[in-house]
Amino acid sequence: MASKFSISAVNALNYDDFLKKFGNVVEKTPSCAAGVYSARPFASFDSFVGAIRQFIDDLPEDSRAEILRSHPDLADRLESLTPESQREQTQAGITTLSPEEIKQLKQYNKLYKEKFGFPFVICARLNNKDAILAGIKTRLNNDGEQELKCGIEEVKKIMLLRMKDLVECEDSKL
Repeated sequence: MASKFSISAVNALNYDDFLKKFGNVVEKTPSCAAGVYSARPFASFDSFVGAIRQFIDDLPEDSRAEILRSHPDLADRLESLTPESQREQTQAGITTLSPEEIKQLKQYNKLYKEKFGFPFVICARLNNKDAILAGIKTRLNNDGEQELKCGIEEVKKIMLLRMKDLVECEDSKL
């Protein structure tokens, strides 16, 4: 992996380079990076992450749901995923699911999307395939408000890990 940016290097990026670097820390939602660009200079990695979290929290409900709709279905065709999602799903063991597990996950994905209107989102890097399968079954019992909140919290976990891949964070409390 390329060397990580220092927070001072992050603060020095022009708008286009900032979006190129951070436009996918929230899956296919460069508006999150664009929304915090003017908050620079960030005092630390934690304040940068905090700005993105706050930006997401301040969005209206339909915009937060749109963030969830930007995520791929788990066990979707790997070649159709962003490089970040490919790596995350591979690390979680999604690519090693048996044909029966793939069928099961696809069925749960379908039920989930029909119920909530967006795909099931879970931080794959913090889970394995068994936890993911159990998680979708459990979360199907949530109501829409609970699931929007839960899905957004998972988005924030994914974003934090992606940010840690890109920015020096040795002093982080996150």
